[in-house]
Amino acid sequence: MANEERDWYDTPLYYDIIFDEGTECEADFLMAAYQRYVAEPLKKPLVLEPACGSGRLMHALHVRGCKMHGFDLGEAMVRYAKDRLRKKALVWQDRMESFATPTSERYDFAHCLVSTFKYLLTEADARSHLQRVSEVLKPGGIYLLGVHLTNYALTNHEHERWQGARDGVEVVCNTRTWPADKSKRLEDIRTRLNIRQYGETRTQETRWQFRTYDAAQMRRLLKSVPDFELVAGHDFTHDIEVTRKLDDSYSDIVLVLRRL
Repeated sequence: MANEERDWYDTPLYYDIIFDEGTECEADFLMAAYQRYVAEPLKKPLVLEPACGSGRLMHALHVRGCKMHGFDLGEAMVRYAKDRLRKKALVWQDRMESFATPTSERYDFAHCLVSTFKYLLTEADARSHLQRVSEVLKPGGIYLLGVHLTNYALTNHEHERWQGARDGVEVVCNTRTWPADKSKRLEDIRTRLNIRQYGETRTQETRWQFRTYDAAQMRRLLKSVPDFELVAGHDFTHDIEVTRKLDDSYSDIVLVLRRL
């Protein structure tokens, strides 16, 4: 078995295979949230996806009638998303904390569901991202932001596992998160992809850090961006009928932020 250290964002096909299973549920949830939390929803909203990755949700929302724009920092991800979407959407390479949109038109809603927000390792960058999203949303528009909150009391690592297959390619993803350093607001993460393709098996490993938030830290950050109000919370089951508070009772939360 071959082993390599390689950023999993440089191999978008494998990333796409892992997360494809939840795409339809997530897209249905995004549309339901738009209908519920925007006062006058349009039939064909203009939607922005920061950190759009492989473009799986951009495609799913395009099929549901949305006009899609999205960006990602990863060059390989942007190429993959552009190839998938062709001329159905606008995709470009950009940074979450300082992105510029290709049009002066404001968006009806934006979304970033899979904790990518935590790649912003400083409070200044996190605040800059939220402020920038608020500036490109219409008044009354919403930003759906998915975040894994941190339990600083944990002393053991946490483990998540996903798997998927497509066209003869099988991928198993194991992600390990170590206990957070509360003083530095950082947690170490390792992802291993076990890939079986063309009769061969290899392992691909990525290590990185996330910025950490408990509920109180997240509330303080949101308070520092006065153009947003927190109007609801949901969990990662993506059931529009199931709501939750921004507290530390459960780690996964999708924040519904409305542009004032």
